[in-house]
Amino acid sequence: MARDKNRLQNHVFLCAMFLLLAGLFASQSAEAEYADVVINNYSDEAGMRPVVFPHWFHRIRFRCKVCHADLGFKFQAGGNDINMLKIIDGEYCGACHNGDIAWSIENCDLCHSGKAGIPTQVHESTVQKLIVPAGVKSGK
Repeated sequence: MARDKNRLQNHVFLCAMFLLLAGLFASQSAEAEYADVVINNYSDEAGMRPVVFPHWFHRIRFRCKVCHADLGFKFQAGGNDINMLKIIDGEYCGACHNGDIAWSIENCDLCHSGKAGIPTQVHESTVQKLIVPAGVKSGK
């Protein structure tokens, strides 16, 4: 009887720890990492957070040709007219994110995880740090 009680207490403790850890990880907001592509062509206007595309996560699984030749993604952040209708129709991200190859679009927060107002960009791009935006005086 005491042995069963100890097993139950251990089980309850392990379940509580699992729920605590799961809650900690679930509450962490996704943040863009170096070279992730932030896509905010339509998100702010639609009341959604921008998409954070984990470029290197995809790059270690696929050759550049898969997305940039076969699927038609341009080599420029914001250079593609991606919207949810096209994704649902199997274009761009929707070619793989269809529920068969990768998760489908039902969980918006998996992709729309950026902070509102972040412009379309390659996150932490060296080029972006070196180029002065148009209309900004360079200080010379």
